[in-house]
Amino acid sequence: MVKRTSLEGDGCPIARSLDAIGDWWSLLIIRDAFFGVRRFSAFQRSLGLAKNILTVRLRSLVDRGILTTEPAADGSAYRDYVLTAKGRGLFPILVALRQWSEEFDEHPEEIATTLVDRSHHRPVRKLLLCANDGTPLRPEDTTLVPR
Repeated sequence: MVKRTSLEGDGCPIARSLDAIGDWWSLLIIRDAFFGVRRFSAFQRSLGLAKNILTVRLRSLVDRGILTTEPAADGSAYRDYVLTAKGRGLFPILVALRQWSEEFDEHPEEIATTLVDRSHHRPVRKLLLCANDGTPLRPEDTTLVPR
């Protein structure tokens, strides 16, 4: 097995984030957790992922504080995987990935769902990056400066 290089100590916050959540299985586990999946077997059913790979990904997400385990809600001996505040903080990232795919996917008609707000049942507005004064920002309107 090839050992992956850790980006944990990298000076770039994007690289550091990818070190924690950069593989697709982890992002799909987090996606499922947002939609209420809590049990190992339910993650496995949803993702079709081998038990050993799922075990490693769940352990990593727990070790990084993105998920936590707690006693099963039904009182059984099982453990539930639950998003932490750190995990819930990934919601805008998943929405941005979804919206990017909806805009640029070669076959958007194959996308099976639409993200809507529960209160009004209307599609969620596209995420927009804005300056402090509310002005929309494009990539060319930003730069990096030393801390």
